[in-house]
Amino acid sequence: QVQVVESGGGLVQAGGSLRLSCAASGLIFRVNAMAWYRQAPGKQRELVAVIRSGDSANYADSVKGRFTISRDNDKNTVYLQMNNLKPEDTAVYYCNAETISFRGTQSYWGQGTQVTVSS
Repeated sequence: QVQVVESGGGLVQAGGSLRLSCAASGLIFRVNAMAWYRQAPGKQRELVAVIRSGDSANYADSVKGRFTISRDNDKNTVYLQMNNLKPEDTAVYYCNAETISFRGTQSYWGQGTQVTVSS
């Protein structure tokens, strides 16, 4: 069984910073891409940032220059450093991990962590 667990959300004022963490654990041979998504109330879930096994990364236009995604392959962990936060960044942030195990390639989601940015 594979588990994906996020942490680091909270309440912050506009202009502030938060760092999210997400760890994948279980019977995993390797983790390929890891990504952060977010879903605001009444909106669809959207991709925020993705980092691949070769450390190439892509960002949503709305967060470019403010958010940085990074990973620690030894710990199967991905981070999202969020700076200069805006009220429109308020959402539940979800981590997704593409893992390779004896079951093949599978995608797992975390339970989500709330980020609230006050104006």
